[in-house]
Amino acid sequence: MITENDILFEDNHLIAINKRGGDIVQVDNTGDQSMEDMLKVFLAKKYNKPNDAFVGVIHRLDRPVSGMILFAKTSKGLDRMNRQFHDRKVQKTYLAVVREKPEAMKGTLKNWLLRDRKKMVTKAYNREVKNGSYAELDYEVVGVLDGFYLLKINPLTGRTHQIRSQLAYMGCPIVGDNKYGYPRGSMDRTICLHSRSLAFQHPVKEEEMIIKAPLPKDGFWEKFNVLLKGDL
Repeated sequence: MITENDILFEDNHLIAINKRGGDIVQVDNTGDQSMEDMLKVFLAKKYNKPNDAFVGVIHRLDRPVSGMILFAKTSKGLDRMNRQFHDRKVQKTYLAVVREKPEAMKGTLKNWLLRDRKKMVTKAYNREVKNGSYAELDYEVVGVLDGFYLLKINPLTGRTHQIRSQLAYMGCPIVGDNKYGYPRGSMDRTICLHSRSLAFQHPVKEEEMIIKAPLPKDGFWEKFNVLLKGDL
């Protein structure tokens, strides 16, 4: 269920939601209700629309991931935002918590990723592989708290499970992500990867925008607020 408290930004063309870890963006084979469908119901009720409200999925977040996700409320907004994502004009910033200390405090990871569709995992390689996709991201250690390292991540490509597989390949699997090598999963099947912000040009007004999502209040994530600076 989506409420007003989940909304980070809304105008005639766009709506940004602070996704809860565990929610799915679009319907999958689990049959669980998707954010897309929940948002249609929410908007139809909010604006008293007798038929379903228009909701366009611009981008996606993995089910265990929390944070900022943007939807379109008009076809014009959807088309223009899709173009910005395709042309890599959208700056995405994520926060991740890992237990292992990275060898370098900041750096760029370059890998080739190969998706195993049977196991639903993505494997990273340090060389080009047949049918693989090139993936690149920048990371920086923001700080350390109680033996956990908070990383800021800017993916330069948008591959399935890219951040999860590249950090695992670096030897720093994300906390809770037992699919990619962390020793144990979380009770609620979420992982400590949070979509912190999106920076983009408004598809109609053409204004530069940055929308940020606060950290989840789950007894663990919010502790890391002390490490965050104004630009994060």
